[in-house]
Formats: sequence, structure tokens, C-alpha cells
Amino acid sequence: MNARPLLNRRLDGLGTTIFAEMSALANATGAINLGQGFPDTDGPEEIREAAVRALRDGKGNQYPPGPGVPELRAAISEHQRRFHGLAFDPDTEVLVTAGATEAIAATMLALLEPDDEVIAFEPFYDSYAACIAMAGAKRVPLTLRAPSFRPDLDELRAKITPRTRLLLLNTPHNPTGMVLTADEQNAIAALAVEHDLLVVTDEVYEHLVYEGTHRPLAALPGMRERTVTISSAGKTFSFTGWKVGWVTATGPLVSAVRTAKQYLTYVSAGPFQYAIAEALRLPDSYFESFRADLRRKRDLLGNGLRAAGFEVYEPQGTYFITTDITPFGEKDAYAFCRALPERCGVVAIPNSVFYDDPDAGRGQVRFTFCKRDDVLQEAAGRLRRLG
Repeated sequence: MNARPLLNRRLDGLGTTIFAEMSALANATGAINLGQGFPDTDGPEEIREAAVRALRDGKGNQYPPGPGVPELRAAISEHQRRFHGLAFDPDTEVLVTAGATEAIAATMLALLEPDDEVIAFEPFYDSYAACIAMAGAKRVPLTLRAPSFRPDLDELRAKITPRTRLLLLNTPHNPTGMVLTADEQNAIAALAVEHDLLVVTDEVYEHLVYEGTHRPLAALPGMRERTVTISSAGKTFSFTGWKVGWVTATGPLVSAVRTAKQYLTYVSAGPFQYAIAEALRLPDSYFESFRADLRRKRDLLGNGLRAAGFEVYEPQGTYFITTDITPFGEKDAYAFCRALPERCGVVAIPNSVFYDDPDAGRGQVRFTFCKRDDVLQEAAGRLRRLG
């Protein structure tokens, strides 16, 4: 039997193609693209120059080491200690990947067996569902509901079964912007320990928390030995095209993930690894100003969306805003987003594609605010035509 149709059925209905579809609409109509989350300006000039210097010096132009260049692994280890008080051996407990997406894929392939169950927050970041499916496991959604998008911890406990292998958590959460509280983290950690579960945390927005502070789940009692922490440079330094991510975990867990990762990309982004090593050592002032700038952009777009008539669910983190379109008499987010470029020249993403239940997010639309101020202001002005 040809396995391809089976794999296609397992991946059917996932949201990845929506980004291509909406970007094509933006190009065809000249609309402002507030759909896909990439900045429209580059990150720090000194880091870009560090990449150029690495290229010219012949660093990383050939295959870099499989786990990542030593300079970057050391910088990742220092970053985890500096910001989170976590100690990881750069030689055995750090793995560099082709962005966080590969880290997620390699981790799912390494740690899951067919028919294992994975509990993950819904709406899902689109690659979660795909990676769980490719590992032959079953995703079990814990649905985050408007307006607060807080996880129901009693529901989480009820969803744990003898087949539950892993919790896949994303905080700050894409697309809702929810950030787990200390109490929620403590309760989740207690459940993981009680049921001897592995935990994978996607923390790519760790430096974009606007209320409170980010605390990795691995820092909680009993969690370091069972947690795989994933992050990346793209969101923090605005070089999303460089695709430099990483995994930190205990030696045995990193070894397992590396075994799967070597058959995905093997290695990647050699010269950029040296540049990101320098980026991770930027002073605190960089991280503070970056966060403050994105918070200001959040408020700029959020106020514009409210003025246009949307109900806005203000995010605590990330660079996405989820809105409700029912004030316009609309009920179908997908149809709304398909028509939006022609109606007012703006592209957004329907949250409904990130749910297993197509009705769960039917009235929710996501906008990104990691754009220039003038772009956000122009988009908000165009959206006022909907009123």
C-alpha cells in the first residue's frame, strides 16, 4: 500500500496552507499583510554584520558540528542561566536546530510512539498538529476559550489517560497571546510529576511578555529532568529567515532529539549560528527596549482595531492580537479573511484553522503587530471602512 495517502489524511485540515493562501491574496491585491508573523524591518545591525563577518572568515560555510557550533551552544547555556537561572551543559544539554519548528518536529519524532497521546493547547500553532501526526501519535486538545484563553486545569487533569505520554505547552501562546500564570504552571508541573509525563515547552516568545515575566517550566521542582525547552532567535532578534533554534534539556533527552534531528536537516545556518551567539550576549537594554517597542505596537494596533469595531482580546505576550468579528455581523472567520483584502486592503488569519473543532474559533481573526508604525496606522485606517 502506498503510504502517502495515509500521511496526507493524517495531515489533512491543518492550517499551514492558510499562510500561503493569504500571502498570495496580499500580493494579488496589494493589501497590507498582517497575517504571517514576520517583521518588516531587520534586527540589530551589529548582529547582521556578525553574520557577514562569519561568512567572510569562512566560519560555518561548510558543515557545522551536528549539535551546533560550540560558540552558540555556550551562548545558549549562558542565556538560560542569565535570564532564567537554569544551568545546562553546552556540550551535552544544548542542541541547535533549524528554527523552533525543526526542534518541535525532532522532539515529537524522538519521544513519541504510535498511539501515544499528546495534550496540547488549542488553538494549536500549526506545526504541532502536523508533527504529532507524523510521529503517529494522537493530539488531545485542551481548548483555550475567549475572552481570557486561560487553561482549564480540571479539564487538563480529566484528559490525562494511561496513554498520555507528553504535554506540549506554548507560553506565551500563539495565536492567543495567553501567558501562563505562576499558579497555572505550578499546577501543570504537579500533574506532570504525578503522572510521570514528559513536557515540551515552546518558549520562542520568551522575551515578549508584556505583563509579568516569563518563567520556564523547567525551572519548577521536579521538571528539569522531564522537560524539553524549545526556543529560537527569529522572534527575539527579528531575523526570522535565519532559522536558528535550540533545545535545552537533560543529556538523555537531548541525545534522543538529536538522533531524530540528524535525519531532518542534519545541520543548518552555519554562519548565522556565530551571529546569534553574539546576539544572545547583547546587553539587557536590548531585550528591554525590544519588549517595550513591541508592547507599544500592540497598543497601537489594538486601539486601531477597537476603533474599527473589532472586539479585541488583548494579548499578554507574542506579537499577535486575536479579535472577534461578530460585532460586524460576521460569523465565519475564514470567509471574512478571504474577503478582507478586497474589502479594505488588509490580510489577516482566521483562527478557526488552528482548531480541531471548526466551530471553536469560527468568529476569531488574528492580526500581527510586528510591523512599522506607519504600516499599522495605515492598516487600522483601512479597517475602519468595515464600520
